[in-house]
Amino acid sequence: MVSILQSLSRTVHYSLAIALILFLGLHFGGDGFAFDRMFFSWLFRYLHVLSGIMWIGLLWYFNFVQIPSMPNIPDEQKPAIGKVIAPKALFWFRWAALATIVSGLIVAYLSGYVHEAMILGIGASVPKYTAIGIGMWLGIIMAYNVWFVIWPNQKKALGMIDCSPEEKAKSAKTAMLFSRINTLLSFPMLLSMVAAQNLYY
Repeated sequence: MVSILQSLSRTVHYSLAIALILFLGLHFGGDGFAFDRMFFSWLFRYLHVLSGIMWIGLLWYFNFVQIPSMPNIPDEQKPAIGKVIAPKALFWFRWAALATIVSGLIVAYLSGYVHEAMILGIGASVPKYTAIGIGMWLGIIMAYNVWFVIWPNQKKALGMIDCSPEEKAKSAKTAMLFSRINTLLSFPMLLSMVAAQNLYY
């Protein structure tokens, strides 16, 4: 067990194996599942939740842990954050954001409400479409910020792209502010998503 847990790769592979065994147990232990539209809606919802946890978890890590801690870290230790930890975290951060949006749109399509949600339920008189639509648009705005504002500016701030010290400082501030904007939007986004799935039928 220790050898498994000491390796992230092995830990993740064993976790996926356990999840697959659990899925097969639920499938063959009950009445089984039809591999139909509803099944794939469930599958992509599962992927949507997984990628969403990764995305928002890293967003909150940046805003609740890394950014507030930076002023307290000695200057000689800060390169470890900027050169090692932050680039790796940003890799998973941006791709998790994309996976969350893509899987979410697929879920909405398979569930038959993608159009109604994207127009916020206008004309449909279905509050669930309005709620899920608000969450979807907030998520899309947040993902846009990740890919087209935060990531380009972080590349300059972390020294991945050559720029002047002034531009580097400006980029760091811009990335931080838009990361805070995403944190601001994250609570109402999650509220809308959860409300749509639990307060309306």
